[in-house]
Amino acid sequence: MGTTAREEMSRFWEKNSRSNRPLSPHVTIYKWSLPMAMSITHRGTGIALSLGVSLFSLGALLLPEHFPHYLAQVRALSLGPALIFLVKFSLAVPFSYHTWNGIRHLV
Repeated sequence: MGTTAREEMSRFWEKNSRSNRPLSPHVTIYKWSLPMAMSITHRGTGIALSLGVSLFSLGALLLPEHFPHYLAQVRALSLGPALIFLVKFSLAVPFSYHTWNGIRHLV
């Protein structure tokens, strides 16, 4: 008859404690380096960009009006130039970083 997951787990830990094997090192014991931070940031920007494009595409498919209608609504808010610059900058930086870091990785 098969064993349960709890029995398998306890048998595994008993075997490891009897053999005095070291546990795998956890990520907190590693010293942070620039390549590690760049790799993590590259993955984060890739995930954020893919989610943003997916949400924008889903909105374009499901919202009842066309894009010019929503653009006119944003213009009607009369947002200041500083806020518009901040939004554009917030969109451009992850895209630029992800692109240039990907090229760096390929080279």
